[in-house]
Amino acid sequence: MKTKFYLLLLIALVKFAPAEAQNKWVLRTEKDGVTIYESEVPGSKIKALKVIATFNATPMQVGAVIMDVKAATEWVYRMRSSILIKRVSPNELYYYSEVNLPWPAANRDFVAHLTLKQNPETKVVEVDGPAVPGLMQQKAGIVRINNSVGKWIITPVGINQVQVEYTLHVDPAGSLPSWLVNSFATDAPLRIFKNLRVELQKATYKNSDLLLSDN
Repeated sequence: MKTKFYLLLLIALVKFAPAEAQNKWVLRTEKDGVTIYESEVPGSKIKALKVIATFNATPMQVGAVIMDVKAATEWVYRMRSSILIKRVSPNELYYYSEVNLPWPAANRDFVAHLTLKQNPETKVVEVDGPAVPGLMQQKAGIVRINNSVGKWIITPVGINQVQVEYTLHVDPAGSLPSWLVNSFATDAPLRIFKNLRVELQKATYKNSDLLLSDN
């Protein structure tokens, strides 16, 4: 049984660990305009992931998709449910999500705290989304994830064009088969970023610069 697991799907958004910037990223795969790196994390047997791609959008449009947790099941790989718990402000919220894993693995769930901020000068948007324990009672038959850190960094690189960087380090809790580990390390990031590209085309997010301007 491998001890490495990359649950990118916590997309919920999910979002990325500051300490990982100090690590050495090694290219894992590159396909369809999406580049995936992996890195050892000091003190952990679980590797971190970093995913990079370019999208035709503004930073706040991408941020709006990430913060729209009720729609996350439409683009985040294997996300069974995504429920808003509390919205603190337009740019801060708590949400619950369940991850649907194939048999014989038990489903995972988590509660995450999302915060969005934009640099007024560079226009770079950052979305943090660590898992937080204690806000919802644990459900029978579902393994609770309490330790995960992630971050989205959305950088303008041209007119209505951004580079999206997503990093994630997560302890999935319990054991998982190696084939599922490999699936989440490669297939999940590719599917999520492909779906995100489609999601950004929806009219809902076209005016997001105005909707999320209260930073």
